[in-house]
Amino acid sequence: MAELFIADGLDDEQIEYIENEYFAGFKRYSNHQSLPAKLEHYAALDEELRNVSSTTLCRELLREHSNNEGFTLKHFIDDIQTVYCADNRPWVIGYSGGKDSSAVVTLVYLALLALDESKRTKHVYVVASDTLVETPLVVDHVNKSLESIGNQARRDGLPISTHKVLPKPHQTFWSCLLGKGYPAPTKSFRWCTERMKIDPVSDFITDKVAKFDEVIVVLGSRSQESASRAQVIAKHKIENTRLARHTTLANAFIYTPIDTWSMDDVWKILRACSLEVTISPMGIGKKWANDYDLEWENPWGGKNLTLWNLYKDSSDQGECPMVIDDSTPSCGNSRFGCWTCTVVTKDRAMESLIQNGEEWMRPLLDFRNKLADTNIPENKSLYRNFKRRTGNVSYQRVKEGQELTTERDHIPGPYMLKFRKDG
Repeated sequence: MAELFIADGLDDEQIEYIENEYFAGFKRYSNHQSLPAKLEHYAALDEELRNVSSTTLCRELLREHSNNEGFTLKHFIDDIQTVYCADNRPWVIGYSGGKDSSAVVTLVYLALLALDESKRTKHVYVVASDTLVETPLVVDHVNKSLESIGNQARRDGLPISTHKVLPKPHQTFWSCLLGKGYPAPTKSFRWCTERMKIDPVSDFITDKVAKFDEVIVVLGSRSQESASRAQVIAKHKIENTRLARHTTLANAFIYTPIDTWSMDDVWKILRACSLEVTISPMGIGKKWANDYDLEWENPWGGKNLTLWNLYKDSSDQGECPMVIDDSTPSCGNSRFGCWTCTVVTKDRAMESLIQNGEEWMRPLLDFRNKLADTNIPENKSLYRNFKRRTGNVSYQRVKEGQELTTERDHIPGPYMLKFRKDG
């Protein structure tokens, strides 16, 4: 499909980058030619002379060098174009605003730009799920990105539209917490994910299935980022295709175009900056060129400096994925998630953002910590009713091997009305 890359929609810089830059392989590092000898030397050092964390990276790089020299970006755009042109099923791209989903939207946008207009025969829906309690900085970034993508797609004549889905009014965080008295979410009672994330996206996909019979859901899932998600997709993989069956929705199929990419690959397409592996007496590290003038613009305009700074200013834990079913990893340990999330012990993301100048977010952190305190066992009697919403009093079930007469812990009910009013 090389002839597709002379399309008028791509400028010279984009064409050169697509044809010459390597991803998902050793050659993505700008100094890859000189690295093997240095890595071999590092691997031969006495154990006490090595940096522990760098030893792991060294092994990964040596294995990567021997097994996979890498592919140019054109290889992945070819893949997207092939899957896109194979049938008439529309695409739904799950867009969270984070690095992985941004990389996927960038790839798809470039692939469509490089297609002849006559081959752009089916629609691509870029869908973001807003729980209404997302981190405000992320909400602002997603809103601006959706607007830019939609506007530029119309100017470029691409069949791309942007959409935001919301939880139903009676399923929002505040309706459940303040209205119904649901306790703040915990690992054992994560009532928020299905109501606020899975259901709105599922409803959107189901609507498109009803209209088009079948749809393909395009996700930024990567095997390196989430082993559990990779296993689920592999389990439902359709033989001899790039697609997998959706785990819960009939007539919906999953396509993961960057499933083999590393985090370095993702940032490379977003920043288009030089990435080098550095080897020093302190160990092995990776260094990005910090010259923002080197960065190319997104195909819809604007650079990813805002996104880069969001990651840089918050904790180094990943991002909140587009959740489409129960197998998708929770946002509990992620950087970009709900500011009200109490599944984790601490919200290191918000703490880091506040430390990096976003002091106006401190009241949000204080409120989140207040909610977390209500889940401490000794505090539950202070905030929650003795009875459940049904009027029943509940106790934990008898565990296997326990006597029926064994005393069991009481399960408190919803938050007291007084606490909900004061909260």
